[in-house]
This record gives sequence, structure tokens and C-alpha cells, in this order.
Amino acid sequence: MAAAAECDVVMAATEPELLDDQEAKREAETFKEQGNAYYAKKDYNEAYNYYTKAIDMCPKNASYYGNRAATLMMLGRFREALGDAQQSVRLDDSFVRFKNANAVMEYEKIAETDFEKRDFRKVVFCMDRALEFAPACHRFKILKAECLAMLGRYPEAQSVASDILRMDSTNADALYVRGLCLYYEDCIEKAVQFFVQALRMAPDHEKACIACRNAKALKAKKEDGNKAFKEGNYKLAYELYTEALGIDPNNIKTNAKLYCNRGTVNSKLRKLDDAIEDCTNAVKLDDTYIKAYLRRAQCYMDTEQYEEAVRDYEKVYQTEKTKEHKQLLKNAQLELKKSKRKDYYKILGVDKNASEDEIKKAYRKRALMHHPDRHSGASAEVQKEEEKKFKEVGEAFTILSDPKKKTRYDSGQDLDEEGMNMGDFDPNNIFKAFFGGPGGFSFEGRWACCSWEFPDHEPTHSLPLRQLFGSQRGP
Repeated sequence: MAAAAECDVVMAATEPELLDDQEAKREAETFKEQGNAYYAKKDYNEAYNYYTKAIDMCPKNASYYGNRAATLMMLGRFREALGDAQQSVRLDDSFVRFKNANAVMEYEKIAETDFEKRDFRKVVFCMDRALEFAPACHRFKILKAECLAMLGRYPEAQSVASDILRMDSTNADALYVRGLCLYYEDCIEKAVQFFVQALRMAPDHEKACIACRNAKALKAKKEDGNKAFKEGNYKLAYELYTEALGIDPNNIKTNAKLYCNRGTVNSKLRKLDDAIEDCTNAVKLDDTYIKAYLRRAQCYMDTEQYEEAVRDYEKVYQTEKTKEHKQLLKNAQLELKKSKRKDYYKILGVDKNASEDEIKKAYRKRALMHHPDRHSGASAEVQKEEEKKFKEVGEAFTILSDPKKKTRYDSGQDLDEEGMNMGDFDPNNIFKAFFGGPGGFSFEGRWACCSWEFPDHEPTHSLPLRQLFGSQRGP
């Protein structure tokens, strides 16, 4: 039965009782018609008053009780509506029974239980069903709007609250819901204004009081954290952001920003793993938060997790196709490509900004360290591994000591285009070129001689290989 229908159409027609007082009957009918007029205008409070006057004049007329029952349902007063419906049936058993009142009361009961369980989707479902029978019930609308806000469906929640405020600008519940939407959208200052207004209308409004307190605390902590960060006091900023995160776990959008802010602090403190974790928490709360993806991607780059960095930059570029984001993605893809090659800087143990002299010194040290003759007494497995490392050291020096090849290597270009076939590379040629000649090194057999030429001195220093490199196992 559609609740918004005309009351006299909804109610079954009944034979009017023969009243002793015909004048009372006529007056009651007048009250009923006035009630119908207000009902049609959706002024249910006035309709209720006139139906009550009609009942007072003719307390045995079933249709009057039926009309008032319909009005009470619109007002959300379902227990009273059920009482009037039952009275109308007692007076006339052919009268339409108000099963809707029982159904609505059941939906209301389920909704109250589910709200406590934080099953907000189910509450919205129950309120939608209840509002089919009582479309003007503000209480049901408010509960639905509050749950929509908790589900992050802010435009829908704001629409419901705004509709109520257009009819009643002093409705504290609607003001609270309006503020709640702004609060969860991180418009905290505006949200506080609505909470304060709601508390003016209803000073004992508990939810508005709690929300107002949380909003003010969040705003203060976040601002203090930002101030500490700008002043370079990263330890204090970290503590303030952490405290802010503990204020209200339901404020998803603000908490996402707080996690990202704390991630930035951790990156400044070089706690990159913690920074990555904070940014991950931020995007879990808000998967559209570009700033968190960018911060995490940079941390991935700094920790040489290039595949993860590329994934984040791709997400950013798909969302915002700017030149800057495109360049960041290209840089990450280049570093990923470079990371899959041999790291010649790591092989030589030098920084990427190492000078020519530093590269030569590093080669000299590593070449002597891994030369096969030094490990001639080791196991076959060790000899094979050292031979491999010796070859890689030669490769590294060949590339990094040549400015042109080094530039191509640093830019991620393929070295094969230079005609280098590292598979046929002979590291001994580099070693001989580096150490060979008068006064150089010679590795032949078990013993080797080492001579240094000094000005005004004869090359008389000669050492066995064992003494040059230290004792070795072997025959």
C-alpha cells in the first residue's frame, strides 16, 4: 500500500455510524477534510491534529483512525500508527489492516542492530524499505544519510541532509550529517561550523559533540605537525602525525593525508622502508591519492626497487598524463632496464660519480684480488668463481675507463651497438696492458715477481707471489 496516497483512497470505505449528534458528525467530517488537505500538502503534523479533532468528535469512526494511522506512519511514529490501525479494525473488521506499520517497525529494529555492528550498507537497505512506507520520516532519512556518509557516499548523504534543511533549517540531526560529510572530505574547518550550529540547536547532541571535538583535535595536530616539518623538526613532526592518526580511524581521507605526511617525514629521516609502509597505508585508504603514489615511487627508486617504482609511476601517469609524470615514468623504466644489466660500478666498488683515478685504483685492487693465479691452490669451484669475477672486473674497467662507453652505459644504451662482444672478452689483455712492461707484474707458474721502479733507484724489489698476496693453500 503506497503511503503517500490520499488517505481516503487508501482507507476502505465504511458505512458512517448513526450518530446521535448530527452536528458533531458534520464537524468531525469538516476536521477530517481539513486533515486530508494538510496531508496532501505533506504537512503531517497539522493533518495529525485535525484527524485527532475528528476522532474526538466521533470516536467510533474507523476511517478517522485509519487516516491518523497513515499520518503517524509519515511522521515515523509507528507504534502509535499500529495502535490506530488496530483500533480501526476493531471498529470495522472489513477495514484495510495496517500490516505496513509492523513491517516498518521490523526494519527499524534491524537497522538499529546493524548500525551497532557498523553494517552501514544493511542499514541503508532497511531505511530505503522503511521509507517506501514513510517517505516523509526525517528520522529514517537522517539515519540513512549518516550511514551513506560512513560509506563514503558523501554527495548522496549531503543531498538527503540538504533536503531536510530546506524544510527545517534548525534540524540538528541534518546539520550534524552535513558537517559529517565535510569532515570526512577533509574540509574540517567548514565541518566544525556545522557541528557548532547543530549544538546550538540541540546542546545535548552527543554525536555532534564528539565529531566537533575530533575535528578540532585533528585540525590542531595536523597543523602542528606541518609546522614542525617546515621547521625541520622531523622527529616532532613524526610524533604529531602519529598522534593525529589515533584520533579518528573513521576519517579515511584525512588519515590518508596524515600517513602520506608521515611517510614524507620518514623519507627525510632516511627510514625508507617505513616511508614506503606509510605511503602504502595512505593508498589503501584512498587509492586515488596521487601524492602518496609519487612519494612511494620515489622511495622505491631510492631503494633500487625499480619494478615497484615503475608500477606506481604508471598508475600516476594513467591518472594524470602530465609531462612531469611522463618523465618520471621514463626515468624509472630506464633505471629498471639498467638494473637488469651488470652493475659495473658495484663490481669495481666505486661510486657512480667516481673519477678516472678512482676507477683505475679500484681496478688495480680488484684485479689483483681476483686474479686466477692468486687462487691457484683453491678448490675448482672457488677458482671458477674467482675467474668469473676477474673477467667482470676487466669488463667494468673497459667500459668505465672509456668516456664514450661510460656515457652510453650510464644512459642505459646497449653497448653491443659499440661493437663490444663481452662474451669473447679476454681480461688478461687488460691486466697485461695495465701492469705489463718494465717494472710491472708477471704471473707465471707458482711464483711471480713484483718490481717497482722508483726515480734514482734500481728495480731491485722482487717478491714471491705468496708473499705478495699472502699465504695460500696448495702443494
